[in-house]
Amino acid sequence: MARRLGASARATTQGAAGWAPTRTGGSDEVNQSERLNDLLELVTQRGWVGVEEASRALAVSTATIRRDFDHLARQQLIHRARGGASPVVGYELPLSYKATRHATEKQRIAAAASALVQPGQVVGINGGTTAAEVSRALASRPDIAQRDGSPRLTVVTNAVNIAAELTVRPYIKLVMTGGIARPQSYELTGPLARQTLTRLRLDVAFLGADGVDVAGGITAQHEGEAEVNGLLAARARSVVVVADSSKLGRSAFALICRLSAVNVLVTDAGAPEHAVRAVEEAGVRVERV
Repeated sequence: MARRLGASARATTQGAAGWAPTRTGGSDEVNQSERLNDLLELVTQRGWVGVEEASRALAVSTATIRRDFDHLARQQLIHRARGGASPVVGYELPLSYKATRHATEKQRIAAAASALVQPGQVVGINGGTTAAEVSRALASRPDIAQRDGSPRLTVVTNAVNIAAELTVRPYIKLVMTGGIARPQSYELTGPLARQTLTRLRLDVAFLGADGVDVAGGITAQHEGEAEVNGLLAARARSVVVVADSSKLGRSAFALICRLSAVNVLVTDAGAPEHAVRAVEEAGVRVERV
């Protein structure tokens, strides 16, 4: 099992590019998953990480780091080289690795967000780990999970992983946008997705995002996803952004929508007061959970 970081080790890992590990203890399997996630993000942020440097940052042995480097290289997530590793060009953290970050916060956010939906409504959900948690929270609500033969909720999504989970729920009418699938995020993009959304109206759109910033707006790493997500927002009467506190005050590459298009931001209790106040002053209701 990976050792917990002491105070000095935590201070070291919070140096370059504001990187800090996410591991909080638990089973060996959880610790390995979180360690791989931390190592992958460390390599990406620093551009090159040596075995000794990674060992100090994650407070594990060099033998463990070498095994982890080999594991990530076999998945084509990093380039392995003598003494260390570098990121794959055009790298974006895969969804399966993002899922371990701030997992508890995302579940709390999802529970609060799902409470904003009434049975019978049409709900749009984009891709991402927090949005996926919202779909699970909706599907488990007792007032929606009624097996009387008729759908209690309509969900429109461009996320293949969300569709795969909801399609077996007979009480949810599922509509997929169509489009070209991105393996990093499982989201569908392109003209088919755009054509579908222009013909639909939504009551509520839930948007996960890579960045939430007063000046930069709601943003994503990929321009194709941002375009489709922006259409989800444009077709909805109410837009709810679901983002953990690490996304606040950050801007990613591509604009989804301006903050003026957002009605509610649901985030976790760790959100900085100044960031929350800035969003509220922009006219957005903020729920911290």
